[in-house]
Amino acid sequence: MRIESAIGRQISRLREARQMSLTQLGQAMGTYLGKPWSRQAVHQAERGRRAFTAAEMAALALALDTSVPALFLADAADIELPGAVVSAEDYQGILLYAGDEAPRDGIDELLVALRDIRRILSRPALARLAKIERVAEGVVGAEQADDEPAWLSAALLSDIIERRHKAGSSPLLVSKI
Repeated sequence: MRIESAIGRQISRLREARQMSLTQLGQAMGTYLGKPWSRQAVHQAERGRRAFTAAEMAALALALDTSVPALFLADAADIELPGAVVSAEDYQGILLYAGDEAPRDGIDELLVALRDIRRILSRPALARLAKIERVAEGVVGAEQADDEPAWLSAALLSDIIERRHKAGSSPLLVSKI
């Protein structure tokens, strides 16, 4: 795989994970480059059809709220440079900074993944699911206090949700949250 294609795939993946349109990413790029990228320019970059300057790589990392090394991450495939093909293992090795104060063993990649996880967990839909879980636990807990088996409470809750869904109405718990 050409290095531009590997970077393009990462740009696409990160943009989609952040729920940005091509136009939104292009406008965000303009914040750092002084001139926005067109929708077509972003599309070309994601398809691996353009080379990147150092300023563009920095702007992409800032616009996508990630690190520059994260933009270079690639699938487990050899990477084609203009003069040679580099094994996937050697390619991954160059992404880790080896200075005295550098993180070891892929800490940069772990930090990028944790940042992505934090963004996913902060989505409103997941917050609603967490509220639903807390309400359901409260129902189960209240009924357990009445010496009713927990599996029966969970089954009742599931049955109520199923019946309301089939009837075309919102589940009882969701409508109260």
